[in-house]
Amino acid sequence: MSDLIDDPNMMPEATSEPLRRAIGDRYLTYALSTIMHRALPDARDGLKPVHRRILYAMRELRLSSSGGFRKSAKISGDVMGNYHPHGDAAIYDAMARLAQDFAVRYPLVDGQGNFGNIDGDNPAASRYTEARMTPFAEALLDGLAEDAVDYRDNYDGTLREPVVLPAAFPNLLANGSSGIAVGMATNIPPHNIAELIDACIHLIKTPDARDDTLLNFIPGPDFPTGGIIVEPPESIAQAYRTGRGAFRLRCRHEIEDLGRGQWQIVVTEIPYQVQKSKLIERIAELIQTRKIPVLADVRDESTDDVRLILEPRSKNVDPEVLMGLMYRNSDLELRFSLNMNVLIDGVTPRVCSLKEVLRAFLDFRQEVLLRRSQHRMEKIDHRLEVLEGLIVAFLNLDRVIEIIRYDDEPKPALMREDWGRTFTRAMSEADYIPPVATDEEGLSDVQAEAILNMRLRSLRRLEEMELKRERDALMEERAGLEDLLDDVSLQWAAVADQLKEVKKTFGKNHAIGARRTGFAEAGKIEEVPLEAMIEREPITVVCSQMGWIRALTGHIDLNRELKFKDGDAPRFMFHAETTDRILVFGSNGRFYTLSAANLPGGRGMGEPLRLIVDLPNEAGIVDLLIHKPGRKLLVASSAGDGFVVPEDEIVAQTRSGKQVLNLRAPAQAQVCRPVSGDHVACVGENRKVLVFPLDELPELTRGKGVRLQKYKDGGLSDATTFNLAEGLSWRDPAGRTRTESDLTEWRAKRASSGRMAPRGFPRDNRFT
Repeated sequence: MSDLIDDPNMMPEATSEPLRRAIGDRYLTYALSTIMHRALPDARDGLKPVHRRILYAMRELRLSSSGGFRKSAKISGDVMGNYHPHGDAAIYDAMARLAQDFAVRYPLVDGQGNFGNIDGDNPAASRYTEARMTPFAEALLDGLAEDAVDYRDNYDGTLREPVVLPAAFPNLLANGSSGIAVGMATNIPPHNIAELIDACIHLIKTPDARDDTLLNFIPGPDFPTGGIIVEPPESIAQAYRTGRGAFRLRCRHEIEDLGRGQWQIVVTEIPYQVQKSKLIERIAELIQTRKIPVLADVRDESTDDVRLILEPRSKNVDPEVLMGLMYRNSDLELRFSLNMNVLIDGVTPRVCSLKEVLRAFLDFRQEVLLRRSQHRMEKIDHRLEVLEGLIVAFLNLDRVIEIIRYDDEPKPALMREDWGRTFTRAMSEADYIPPVATDEEGLSDVQAEAILNMRLRSLRRLEEMELKRERDALMEERAGLEDLLDDVSLQWAAVADQLKEVKKTFGKNHAIGARRTGFAEAGKIEEVPLEAMIEREPITVVCSQMGWIRALTGHIDLNRELKFKDGDAPRFMFHAETTDRILVFGSNGRFYTLSAANLPGGRGMGEPLRLIVDLPNEAGIVDLLIHKPGRKLLVASSAGDGFVVPEDEIVAQTRSGKQVLNLRAPAQAQVCRPVSGDHVACVGENRKVLVFPLDELPELTRGKGVRLQKYKDGGLSDATTFNLAEGLSWRDPAGRTRTESDLTEWRAKRASSGRMAPRGFPRDNRFT
């Protein structure tokens, strides 16, 4: 072997080409292979090569819908060994999906054993399951024996396989398809066979029909798991017109009355391709995190049918409100994308409209009809030739028997005989003279072979009559086929008749033929106020200096002594209700929003606020207050900058909060006060007080703000708003409230330095 390698004459010839072109050519080859042979379905039969080969292999194994089952391992092994040189696991997974009635609308494989379930469990190993074809698969294969489609060599050239299946119904739309190729993808939902056939028949009668007209027959997808489509009709029409779009699909549910005002929601159908187990896990997570406070519990009572129980927290909850929240936060509603990217004629990938897909199928069915008709004519011609020979034999029965009995080579003798004469007498063996070749035409090779293969029991008078009757019937059928091949209108009428037969077989009267997916108007899912979601109950919110927060049941005395961790003490304590939202203002200038109903209970010490919201460790809590819609807040930094912000603009929907006050280190957020009055009072660390009109402050939703007070050293200590006519109030060191009515000395324009605080002003430079 080493000698061969060392011999330069045995080495392959080296070639040189740019790396860019070499990689491009090879990747293009791979991309085309993926697109044509793996990912995209054929518009004619709606199948990918692996599915087509599975069905063909099952046909070769004679696994008809009325026959016995065979081991799935045997089927996948035959597919892999004969037609599909890929992994047997991939082949078995593809076959298992064809057997799942929750995955395909019209199963093509009849599975026996564990083929998976809607919970997302995988099928059993192929050695444990058995399978055979369904009547739907047989309808796709009908015509293979009649030269309906082309055949090609398999991967190693030892066998032949069909390029496409005859497909008696539009399987591409009936069962849908999905796949990801190189640079393109496809996602087609399943539809109802009866509706598809009605649309096809209309398209045969009116070839120039518009896509919108076809929607009178195909209102939308028909998913195997049912559900309700809530997409607007104009959006559905646009999706089918362009081949791209999406459908909003919801679960089907009903409200079950439990008596005494109690009720529960029963979900009987879930959206397509949603795994029930993961759906329940998601709903349980919503309950645990209290994202849907009105939902108390979820139970799975499913057997053969889906039955999910959603139990409300209170009988006073509006069921529509609850379902609206479920649609928003779980997979009980999803959007199914439509991307009708298919192979036209098995070669060209293209995004097609509904009409183009149906037209591709109908043109293919016309081609199948012509090929089957031509094949039938050839069979009829062959049979007529045989019948003519058999009839000649019956008319000359004695001579035929004589030749067969006495001639050493009866077949050539039958072919040489002049059958224009009629022999009526029997000859003895001695009188027999072998026939002599004549110039007149005798029997053909096919006719002579048929006569020699004829049974003795067929030599009766009735057989001759039957042969003539069969000949006449075949002649009549042949004339009809000639007319069919010559007349396009007759061809389309025959295609329509075939489709009607399929509809009669697989339509509404079939066990799974009725439409499963309904239609409804979605309605607007509005923002649901917490008051509608949570039962209103009084609580007392307590937050310690170290940031541990809890909610005590009821409105307790705010002066009551509570237990805290060692080294900790109370900081915020106020009355609230479970329907309230709590605003947290951090020293980093961000506002965080808490739901009072989701606060930790008051039995223990609570939980750190930093675990509930994403408040950084280096940031402190400036203020904790109840959100009141429509109210405004004064926010300011230690640098003396601030502004007025509407509370409705600072409510955050996420744990990370919302940045409101922009800061530049080392400044921190210092003040957060509800606005009530017409003037602002500021006090700096230098104990200077400044009073100026409130309208000198801008109203912003986010920013640094403007300068409230000017400082040479230090910064802002506190700020508040008040009515000038009522005077400025504060608590003196003794806890008494003092009010200064004449503020002329401290009034000035915003950003002034101010004057020293009045006598008796608190040493901590705080107004409250």
